[in-house]
Amino acid sequence: MSYDAPFAGLRVVDLSQGIAGPYSAMLLAQYGADVVKVEPPEGDWARGLGKRYGDMTAFAIAANLGKRSIVVDLKAEEDRQILRRLVSTADVFLESFRPGVAARLGVGYPDVEAINPRLIYLSVSGFGQAGPDAERPAVDTVFQAYTGLMSVNRGLDGIPHRVPVIVMDMATALANFQAMAVALYARRDEPRGRYIESSLLRGGATIQAVSLIQHHLEGGKPQPGLTPSGTFRASDGWINLTILRDADFPVLCDALEIPAAKGDPRFATNDLRFANVAALNALLDPAFARRTTAELSTRLRAARLMHQRVNSFLEFLDDPHVQATGAVTWIEQPGVGRVPVPSVPGLPPLRSGTPRATAPSLDQHRKEILAELGWGSVG
Repeated sequence: MSYDAPFAGLRVVDLSQGIAGPYSAMLLAQYGADVVKVEPPEGDWARGLGKRYGDMTAFAIAANLGKRSIVVDLKAEEDRQILRRLVSTADVFLESFRPGVAARLGVGYPDVEAINPRLIYLSVSGFGQAGPDAERPAVDTVFQAYTGLMSVNRGLDGIPHRVPVIVMDMATALANFQAMAVALYARRDEPRGRYIESSLLRGGATIQAVSLIQHHLEGGKPQPGLTPSGTFRASDGWINLTILRDADFPVLCDALEIPAAKGDPRFATNDLRFANVAALNALLDPAFARRTTAELSTRLRAARLMHQRVNSFLEFLDDPHVQATGAVTWIEQPGVGRVPVPSVPGLPPLRSGTPRATAPSLDQHRKEILAELGWGSVG
């Protein structure tokens, strides 16, 4: 065992599909576990999300680095025998079926526990295993609407919009990884494994804990946030600004050369600035609009105010600080080409061409996995 690979020697059988399950299993692989991705004959449905590169997509790459893939048809008895043999050698098992489906396929918790009593079993679904909505199909966007996130993300048109990032899936994936890691640690002193229930409902709610508490305590109308705070148009782009303390506001006025705002009693405190936000923006907007993002960044950085030019994803990848800190590692994915992968905090950067830095093609490792299980050259 080492800090870089604490799960070396552990085997994970990953039947989950999409992102919330597979990404959490991918993190186990990054920490050294042997993760066997068990896919249906048509493959994990994430292989078809977005633009395809053979049997790869951006989703499939991100969620499956470091895994091995084998196709198992759960409707075929011989394949079910393969899965049972895999389960007998495993430490962790993941599935993402809707409630009741795993049991019908013979891979529910009682089924796999009977084969391997010390197994950690994680089941991730949309709405959970019980309750009036348990049977509903759902994806990330559904839970952005369900949990209230969309209600606070309205556009200028007043329409609630989705956040164009799979925040619910990723939050759930990180929670899944945490739950499995803790269970594996505890299992050292426990005679049996454990069943862990996870859902996008719970994962999505967890990252909005502050908002849910605020809206409850304040009757759905939270008190004003920080003012000024938000995104302002520059002459060549956008700048995001956060004024955290009242003492920072006159510093901002000096940096942007707007003395009229600095001495105005309407802007003396955050509450007053919020109450007079239209008048404040009438002074701030021109001060931003007549300057470039580079000039604004220079001024705001010198004043030590929290700000950031709004980057595109490609600008983020090209940023000198990102490159200098190794926040993103570039790998060569077979059949796709050069791909950027965010570096997992706490782990050394990926090394392109290694198993940990490669996502498997469908059924790529069938022969070697069958051989390990005693099936010889079958398949």
